[in-house]
Amino acid sequence: MTTLEDRPQTALLVVDVQNDVVGEAPRRDEVVSAIAGLVERARSEGVPVVWVQHSDEGMPQGSDAWRIVDALQPAGGEPVVQKQYGDSFEATDLEEVLAERGVGRLVVTGAETDACIRSTIHGAFTRGYDVTLVGDAHTAGDKSAWGAPPVADVVAHTNLYWSFQSAPGRTAEVVRAADVALGAGATAG
Repeated sequence: MTTLEDRPQTALLVVDVQNDVVGEAPRRDEVVSAIAGLVERARSEGVPVVWVQHSDEGMPQGSDAWRIVDALQPAGGEPVVQKQYGDSFEATDLEEVLAERGVGRLVVTGAETDACIRSTIHGAFTRGYDVTLVGDAHTAGDKSAWGAPPVADVVAHTNLYWSFQSAPGRTAEVVRAADVALGAGATAG
């Protein structure tokens, strides 16, 4: 149902699952495992996997902190989009990568829930994409020392409000990794 013409394909988007980003994140291993299962399924079903990798002053490109976690590695030919802002579309080639593959629906996983995941799902939705947030495949670092709620509450709240997101001609949904439907025009059902 995307508003993007001639874009019936789905892509799995893996956002910022990097050593420094998820190193201390609650449920890190569960989230990485859920993402790994989705990556394997996407590859076996011929669904594009697109990786997003953040860099900034504290996490420069090429550093160990910047590297994608060992348990998740892009395969040859899978695009890796480099970004410096929260929204994975901002000042990147993500839109071109998705357009080349005819993608109009994104299945979104990764980190950080309260920053890059939220920015990216909203950025995709406003650009016309259908967006499935994988409810058990995103996490964040603990920011409670700065007044933020505990990570479990941040994840739960994001899942809650995204499940009620709506706009003309687009769909938004939250689905557990085990229930994600991949493939052209697939929805969770």
